[in-house]
Amino acid sequence: MISHLVADWLNDRGFAVHEAASGDEALDYIDQGGPVDVMFTDVNLPGSINGAQLAARVRAIRPELPIVYASGRYTSDEIAPLVPRSVFVPKPYNPADVCSLLRRLTGG
Repeated sequence: MISHLVADWLNDRGFAVHEAASGDEALDYIDQGGPVDVMFTDVNLPGSINGAQLAARVRAIRPELPIVYASGRYTSDEIAPLVPRSVFVPKPYNPADVCSLLRRLTGG
């Protein structure tokens, strides 16, 4: 439910969002060449892989893709190792701040 709210919020602010129901679905989408400018993922995901595992696998497919993790359960120190050149956003977060971050990471 929260992911739908965030996706709607980002869509309303001009971002094209592809939602995935699980880490596995997100990995399949990216592996099949789905268009992605930045990956914004929670650490806790349904499916067989969590957000940290998803990020590591996506980084192997698309080495330069910006990755943003979010979590209300963990801190960045507890999720080791985060993939290089990634950003951790603790929950609760301000959606406007996330939009600014995503704009910076995607170049506008």
